[in-house]
Amino acid sequence: MEGREDLKSILEYLPVVVRTWSLFWPSQVVEALKALARGPEHSGVHSGELLFSAISDLRCSLSLSSHPLPPSAPHGYALFFDELMSRAEARKWFGEVVPALANLLLRLPSLLELHYQNADALINGGRDGVKTGLRLLHSQEAGIVFLSQELISALLGCSLFCLFPINNRGAKHLPTINFDHLFTTLYDSYNEKQENKIRCIIHYFERISFHMPKGYVSFERKVLPLEHGPLSISYPKASFWSNSAIPLCRFEVHSSGFIENQSSGALEVDFANKYIGGGVLHRGCVQEEIRFMINPELIASMLFMPSMADNEAIEIIGAERFSNYTGYASSFRFSGDYVDKRDTDSLRRRKIRIIAIDALCSPGMRQYKQKLLLRENNKAFCGFFHQSKYQQYKRLFRESGCSGIQPHSDVKDSNDVFSNNLLSHGASITSVETCGGKSVHKVIRDSEEILSLDNEDDVGIATGNWGCGAFGGDPEVKTIIQWLAASQVVLS
Repeated sequence: MEGREDLKSILEYLPVVVRTWSLFWPSQVVEALKALARGPEHSGVHSGELLFSAISDLRCSLSLSSHPLPPSAPHGYALFFDELMSRAEARKWFGEVVPALANLLLRLPSLLELHYQNADALINGGRDGVKTGLRLLHSQEAGIVFLSQELISALLGCSLFCLFPINNRGAKHLPTINFDHLFTTLYDSYNEKQENKIRCIIHYFERISFHMPKGYVSFERKVLPLEHGPLSISYPKASFWSNSAIPLCRFEVHSSGFIENQSSGALEVDFANKYIGGGVLHRGCVQEEIRFMINPELIASMLFMPSMADNEAIEIIGAERFSNYTGYASSFRFSGDYVDKRDTDSLRRRKIRIIAIDALCSPGMRQYKQKLLLRENNKAFCGFFHQSKYQQYKRLFRESGCSGIQPHSDVKDSNDVFSNNLLSHGASITSVETCGGKSVHKVIRDSEEILSLDNEDDVGIATGNWGCGAFGGDPEVKTIIQWLAASQVVLS
C-alpha cells in the first residue's frame, strides 16, 4: 500500500493511517467506534449533544483538535437531533443508524484496501492502463476515480462525524468536506431549508444502514488541453466555432419539469460552482446544492476534486437518488423517500450521467465579448464531450496499426480542435492507408458497433438556465451557447 502513488496523493486528506502494507484506525478510535456500534445502552450516546461529544473524542484521538470545529457546531447537532427530530425518529437514529454507521466506519480501512487492490484492473481488466484508484484529481490532469457505493457511504460517514483532516485543503483548492458547517449554519441562522437539507442527508444514512447499495460511481476530471497534441481534443479557438459547418442539433423546450426527472437517459447538467458542490455543505440551496442533497453520493467528489479551471469539467456517473423534494432555495423541503429505478451499465453504475460545468459569475456586459463567449462555449463543450468514447477510438486505432492521421488539405488552422483528430472524420480527415491496410474511415466504420454498446445513453442533454439567476448570465445567450456546444458534440 505504501508504494501506491494514488494513495500517497490523498492520504493526508484521509483520517486513516498507513503502515507498511496496511491501513488502520488508531486504537482509541477503534474502541470508541466499537462502543458506538454496540448501541446507546453501551455507549451512552442517545442525544445530539452526546453525539457531538463522541465526535469530539474521535477527533481528539485523530489529533484533529488543532483545527477546532466552529463554536456553534455542537449547538447545531443538538438542535437537529434533540429538538427538530421527533422522539420516534431519534430512537431509530441513535438505536439503529448510529451503531450501523459506527460498524461501517470500523470497516473503512478494509474497504479502502479492497478498493486499491481492484483499482488497476477495473476497466477492461487493466489492459488499457486506466487508473481508477482514489486520489487527488489535480487541475489540468484528466483522470477518473471509481468508488463503490459502500466505500462512498463510509467516506460520507466520516463527513458526518467531521473526521477528515482539513489542513492544506485550501492550498490545494479543495472544497469543504466535513458536515460541521451544515449544523453550524442551522443553529446560527435557523431556516427550514437548512433543516430539510440535513433531513435529506439523514435519510440517506438511514437507507444505507438498512440496505447497502452494491454499485459503483465514477468521478472524472475532463480537460481540454490548452496546447495542441496528436490525437487530442484541445481547447478550441474562436476560429473553430466561427468556421464550424456542423448543423444545429434537435432542440426541445419544456415549460415544466426538472432535469433530474427526465427519463430519456440524457446527460444531466449540474449548474456548478468552480468548487464542485458549491454551497451544499454551507447555506446554499439552489440547483447544484439540491442535486447534491437528493443524490448525496455526489458529495464524495468534494473530497478529492480541486476547483475547475476554464478548460475543465467534472463528469459523475452512477450517483443514486435517495430523496424526493419540493421547492427551491428558501422553499426547499425534503418530501420523503425516492427509489431510484435507473438501470445499471456494464460497470455497475446507474445510468445517471451528471456533468458539472461552472459558468462565469456576474459577467455583466463582458459576457457579450468574444473572449467570454469562447470561454462559455468551450466550458459547455468540455462537459458535453464524451471523453471515454474518444479514448476508445484512440485504442482502436492503436490496435489497428495506425501510424498517424493527416488533416484534410482544406483545413487551414492545424491548431483547431478536430482538424487533426478522429472525431472530425466526417469532414476533415483524409482516408489514408495507415491503419493496417485499412483507411481511417474503414477503421471507424468497423468500430461503430463496438462503441455503440457503451454509449447507449447518448440520447441528448437535459439542461436549463445554466449560469443565469444568481450568476447573472443572459438566458438567451446561455441557451445558444449550450445549443452550439451540444450540436458540435452530438453531430461530430
